[in-house]
Amino acid sequence: MDDQWLSQLPIKEITKAVPVGGGDVNQAYRLETKDDTYFLLVQPHTTADFYAGEIAGLKAFEEANVLAPRVLGNGQIDGNAYLLLNFLESGSGSQSDLGELVANLHQHYSKNGKFGFDLPYVSNDESFDNSWTDTWSELFVDHRLDRLRDALLKKHLWNASDDSKYKQVREVILDKLSKHDSEPSLLHGDLWGGNYMFLADGRPALIDPASFYGDREFDLGITTVFGGFDADFYAAYNAVYPLDPGANERLNFYRLYYLMVHTNKFGTMYKSSADSAMNQILENK
Repeated sequence: MDDQWLSQLPIKEITKAVPVGGGDVNQAYRLETKDDTYFLLVQPHTTADFYAGEIAGLKAFEEANVLAPRVLGNGQIDGNAYLLLNFLESGSGSQSDLGELVANLHQHYSKNGKFGFDLPYVSNDESFDNSWTDTWSELFVDHRLDRLRDALLKKHLWNASDDSKYKQVREVILDKLSKHDSEPSLLHGDLWGGNYMFLADGRPALIDPASFYGDREFDLGITTVFGGFDADFYAAYNAVYPLDPGANERLNFYRLYYLMVHTNKFGTMYKSSADSAMNQILENK
């Protein structure tokens, strides 16, 4: 991140570039000019379209009137992809307001009535096919869970016994989803506690989307894995957009998904939690 590299960005007279936390995927920087502050994500040795999915998600949020960073620029400099966003100053706020924001997000549906997205999900560790499907179970089970199962077996993080249990769980999930009326809501796609923030004025905002259109319970299941969302969040969400009967059992499907993602990404430290999630699903069948 030398001055020559920075000079090629679509902003002028950068006075300061400070590394900041940007998750475990990107290099991230706070950029300051005389007049404004920016947030820069950099993915080394990658083409600019690495950020295409995130950009599409942020633009979908903007169309849905959901507060999130605005895209100011995207490209490649000296072989490194970048995404330039406005900088959101952090503060504190209300979990109730956050619940209402997510409920608002989920009340925006795909225009074609199908599940998926125009772009695949791409990261360093795993990619998912977001091709449009007529049913939620096809997208979630066939394109996500099965792909993760294959990856875990290939990496020897799961064995034949794990696969056997997964096949039983898969049948339970397919059966329960066949009896649930899923709608293709606009999702954040990775709604853990690190992917929301409160602004200096207290308003909640969503960051780092992995968006697609799917069953809204997918997002809510992910919120329960690592914490960061309290009772006020869920109460406010339900007041705006009440969950359907049986939701608590179905949330286990998305907890399993997220734990499989983390097992694939980080290894055996999450394996026992994924196994517990499978046991929970089988107990509730």
